[in-house]
Amino acid sequence: MREKIVAGNWKMNNDLAETQALISDLRKVLTNTDVKVKIAPTYVNLYPAYETLKDTAVEVVAQNMHQAKSGAYTGEVSADMLKSIGIQTVILGHSERRAYFGEDDALLAQKVSAAVDAGLNVIFCFGEELEDRKSDKHFDLVASQLKSGLFHLPASAWKQIVLAYEPVWAIGTGETASPEQAQEMHEFIRKTVAGQYDASLADGVSILYGGSVKPANATEIFSKPDVDGGLIGGASLNAEDFVAIVNAF
Repeated sequence: MREKIVAGNWKMNNDLAETQALISDLRKVLTNTDVKVKIAPTYVNLYPAYETLKDTAVEVVAQNMHQAKSGAYTGEVSADMLKSIGIQTVILGHSERRAYFGEDDALLAQKVSAAVDAGLNVIFCFGEELEDRKSDKHFDLVASQLKSGLFHLPASAWKQIVLAYEPVWAIGTGETASPEQAQEMHEFIRKTVAGQYDASLADGVSILYGGSVKPANATEIFSKPDVDGGLIGGASLNAEDFVAIVNAF
């Protein structure tokens, strides 16, 4: 049985006081659930968030990391540094990292290897832009991102991998991705992984949807057979909205 996961990516939002207030609100409204709940505060708030939540079922995860173990990389953070403060999972390949910071597939493959080798779990993000979708290249693009970023891993490493499909064309563009389109791509992703490895491995991998999930559409999206949860952006900054998405399962 695949894990059901709802992860909140808080991006560059919330100072320390705001982070603690949001965590407090989250704890008030989040009841017992079988869903794996994760939140990703900014680097500077990771350790305080971890300390606050370490005795709960909510996991604190990092938004990014560098591929090197250490060195002259001003402003960067390594896998071992994250582990030293209790972090066990890192988000890699987010569309904003790809778009704004030039992270390509080759770099992300290095980051994935570094995270896996350090014993971290990875939420690996990928997805097509609007032009890819309009030119009917979305399946090829997604397959290429999977191959370049992940298919160098041995099968044994996939127990540390969660996939997160981001239809970038449906985030802040005025375009809308339907639950059926989400399922179509998630099914394709699972078949692509199965083709590289095997059906058993693919059937065990959780695939999250990162296309503007909100309380109003979460139930329908999560009802699709190959959608195992969501990577939530803006809606995760409101505790009640985020918990409503968790409870959509």
